[in-house]
Amino acid sequence: MAGSPRLVVSDASPLIALAAVGHLDVLRALMGAITIPPAVRAEIDADGGQRRGAAAIRKASWITVIPPRQAHLVETLRLDLDAGEAEALALALETQARLLLIDERRGRRRARALGVPVTGTAGIVALAKEDGLIPAVGPLLETLRRDAGLRLREAVVRRVLMRAGEAS
Repeated sequence: MAGSPRLVVSDASPLIALAAVGHLDVLRALMGAITIPPAVRAEIDADGGQRRGAAAIRKASWITVIPPRQAHLVETLRLDLDAGEAEALALALETQARLLLIDERRGRRRARALGVPVTGTAGIVALAKEDGLIPAVGPLLETLRRDAGLRLREAVVRRVLMRAGEAS
């Protein structure tokens, strides 16, 4: 991929969470195009595609699906990650992605150990505040927890609130 812009690869959870609360546009404004592997598309389309926010993700022309080429890498990553996380991490490694969007702690640890830069939904919200796309992180984090079922540790919430200047 020399000479081409480096991709942003996403696992399902950041897309689903932001779409479920009507903030998928924030992700596009921050990242531009997003690339997902087929297993992530399958997670989004699970339950007959009736998951809240799935339709918005499917309609987003700036989200493209690219399969990882290294099946053996995906198989190795599947030893401790789910299919979407494994394919997303494999794709991020193969393309030397500039960023992997992933929420699950195990997947984030594995990505960092392999030298892949990561952020999750809470980090995206913090960036959105820094770029002036949202007025405050606190209310959006609460909405993501309540309405999208996003599980965030209190330490993560405190860290994001401090970063955004919304907590002491």
